[in-house]
Amino acid sequence: MCANVVQGKHRYRDKLGTIMNPTTRTPLLVRTRGMAAEIAARLRVMIDEGELPPGARIDEKELSIAFDVSKTPLREALKVLVAEGAVTHRQYIGYRVAPIDLDDLAATFELLHGLEAMAGELVRQRVDASEVAAITAKHRRMIECHEAGKRVEYFRLNQQIHQMIVDAGGNPVLSGIYGSLMSKVHRARGAANADTLRWAESLAEHEAILAALVDPAHEGLPQILRTHSENTAREVMSVLDRTRASVGSGEAASAEASR
Repeated sequence: MCANVVQGKHRYRDKLGTIMNPTTRTPLLVRTRGMAAEIAARLRVMIDEGELPPGARIDEKELSIAFDVSKTPLREALKVLVAEGAVTHRQYIGYRVAPIDLDDLAATFELLHGLEAMAGELVRQRVDASEVAAITAKHRRMIECHEAGKRVEYFRLNQQIHQMIVDAGGNPVLSGIYGSLMSKVHRARGAANADTLRWAESLAEHEAILAALVDPAHEGLPQILRTHSENTAREVMSVLDRTRASVGSGEAASAEASR
């Protein structure tokens, strides 16, 4: 993780220096708050994209080294994320990434399965050649990221492709609802995306989606999209179940050790 998150002190100071008021009497406080905001922004991305999965312990020392900052702005950033509900803090246990409500997640996925299939039916009737070309180009870029091992970039392109397919159905209400629900499951999908086996399976399913999309006579697109959504949901729920179990064991051990 450290290799992905290293940020130089000078970078922070250069950015923060542009917002400093020369007459400010407490430059250290302003600088600390500015650094904390940048750290909080980076941590949000790490949480949303699965680099820090639900329930994971946040190692302050490791992050301080990775960001090349002291613990003061890091803790200020963590307090912000605690207030937002993205991070939890408990005495003797420390900071952890907030867990995900699995019941709500499962219900959201159920609805997404139906929306994917509905979009598939509309796409078969309404998609045009330019939309197919745009999706195909995005798919090729996604393959390149897979081959290069660029997991985060792959995940972003994957999300964009799904929204493009739904948009190609030509129903703006469906597109809006789908986008809103996908934002709810984004963090959970990011956590599951770290599983390399599912990564390969997902790519193969996307190949099948594209093949059905470029063939106007293909009638299987709705079911292919639904199956892909169901497989993704199954893996996400499995990963989060395992994570929750391991976190529970870790918290129990930490509490016992602190006695």
